[in-house]
Amino acid sequence: MGAFYETIPKSLIQWILEQKVFWVATAPLSGAGHVNVSPKGGEDFGVLDDRTFWYMDLTGSGNETISHLLEPGNGRITIQLNAFDGPPKIVRLYGHGRVLENGTDAFASFVDTHKVNAIPGIRTIIIVDIHQVGSSCGFSVPYYDFKDFRPILNDFMAKKQKKFDEGKKEESMDRYWAFKNAVSMDGLPGMQRGVAAGKRESVAPIKKMVGPLAPTQYRPVQGYTAEQMMMVAVLAMVVGAGLVLCAPWLRDLVGILDATVMRGVLSSTSK
Repeated sequence: MGAFYETIPKSLIQWILEQKVFWVATAPLSGAGHVNVSPKGGEDFGVLDDRTFWYMDLTGSGNETISHLLEPGNGRITIQLNAFDGPPKIVRLYGHGRVLENGTDAFASFVDTHKVNAIPGIRTIIIVDIHQVGSSCGFSVPYYDFKDFRPILNDFMAKKQKKFDEGKKEESMDRYWAFKNAVSMDGLPGMQRGVAAGKRESVAPIKKMVGPLAPTQYRPVQGYTAEQMMMVAVLAMVVGAGLVLCAPWLRDLVGILDATVMRGVLSSTSK
């Protein structure tokens, strides 16, 4: 039987902390964008209080969650946890996410205050401000026995850091973030540190999509895609044509609108 709460019930907090894996779901504002679901594992996550969940975000080849949370007007996020042993249970934490990026004062303060083990390759701390909690039965979730956490990513990042410390500047995390984490698959900006490093060191971001649906390096302007802005421009032009016989000040107004919208489209497509 499903149930909803405004905060995390005390009876669920310990259960949440005992889980070995959970899933993170986010999406861009644009309906043309892609919904993302990421598995997260390890012991570096927690519950600060009955309205706040956090987890350590390790460096990977994708950065969809970061991009969606940083998108102006967005920030929507859902965390799902479920039991693989013991009594069946599924819990979803609905809220808005905040990104504490490695290298910022907010990141350093959180790591110090909460004694987070900042292992090599950590790129952000994700904070989820919860406004709704849902629980359901999970009767059909299969049983699985936990064996161990994979050390592959941590080992890879530790070796990368060691090479950088030995003087191999091309192994810097900034360059990796610029290449892999500066732009999402839909063209949204990702890690701010990666974006800055890409401009500073002339590192072009990797192309993440192929085929006709791949974005042509556009970036949404104030939450709208270049295609949506183009539709507005076309509509404005049609209206302008209809007003051609009207007062001169109306024609001037439409002309200003057309020019402003097209500048936004050209700006977004040229970045």
